[in-house]
Amino acid sequence: MAASADTLTSDQHKAVTDDWTIVLPRRKNHKRKLPKLKTTIQQQLEQTHWTPTDLETTPERELHLMQKMQICIEKLEKSRFFSVFLDQIVTSEASDHFRKVTGSEHKVNMVIYGIGSIESFESPRLQLSLAILMKRKLDWVGEIEVFDPIISLTESKVLEALKCHVLSVNEQGMRKVVNPILFFMPHCEAELYDNLLKTNWKHDSLNKIILFGNSFEKYEQHHSVVRGSTLDESRKHLLAIRPFTKEFEISTVSDDYFRAFQGSSWHFFSVDPTTNLHLLC
Repeated sequence: MAASADTLTSDQHKAVTDDWTIVLPRRKNHKRKLPKLKTTIQQQLEQTHWTPTDLETTPERELHLMQKMQICIEKLEKSRFFSVFLDQIVTSEASDHFRKVTGSEHKVNMVIYGIGSIESFESPRLQLSLAILMKRKLDWVGEIEVFDPIISLTESKVLEALKCHVLSVNEQGMRKVVNPILFFMPHCEAELYDNLLKTNWKHDSLNKIILFGNSFEKYEQHHSVVRGSTLDESRKHLLAIRPFTKEFEISTVSDDYFRAFQGSSWHFFSVDPTTNLHLLC
C-alpha cells in the first residue's frame, strides 16, 4: 500500500491545502458485511496484511476524488448540522463525558472503521468529512487511522493526502485500548462493535473508549422485540454493556445529512472496577 499520495501533482497538492436501520436493511454496497468469526484463532488469522483489490489509479481520478472531498468538507463545515454537532461536544451534557475520557491526554487518536467507498457514495464522504472537521476544530483530536476492506488504491492515496493513515491490517474491530481512543464507526455492522467491546472487556479499557456509531439503545429495543434470535450471539457484548453506557443521540437537523448519520449516537462507558463483566456474557 502506498504511504502517501505521491501520484498527485504539486499543483493538486496546493489545491488540497488551500432509514434508522440496525444496519438491516442497508444501502447497497456502502459497506462490506463482516464475516462471522467463530474462534479466536480465526480472528487472529483474519488480521493479516491487507492491500487494495482495486489497484488501478490515475492522477486525474485522484484529483477528481479530492475535489469531491473538498466540496463535501466545505459544505458540511458551513452547515447547521455541523454547528449543532460541534456544540454537543463542546457545551452540552456530553462535554463532561468527553473531558472525563480524554483527561490529561494531550491528543486522543481517532480510529475509523467501515467508512465504505468515498469515491462511489456521498454518505461515506460526509462521514469522513465530519471526522476531518473534528480534527481541525477540536484540539484534543490526534491522528486519524482509517480502514475498510473495500478501499481502493485511489481512495487510499486521497485519504493519505487528507492526513489520514490507512491501516495495512484488517483488525476486524479488535483494537486493544491502552490509552483513550475515539472510535468513529457510523453505520457499521453490529459484529464490528461487538468485536471491539469483546477485545476490551475489562473496566479500565472500556472506560477509555469514546464511540461514535449506531445507537446501542436501539439495538437493545430491537433485541427485546426479537429475543431469542440467532443474532444474539453476535451482539451479546453490545447488549451486556448497555447498563454501563451513557448515550447521546446526535441531531441530523436536515434531510441533507439524515442518510449519512441516521440513528448515530455518542457512547461512553462507565464500569466500576468491582464489576465482574464476565458474568454478563
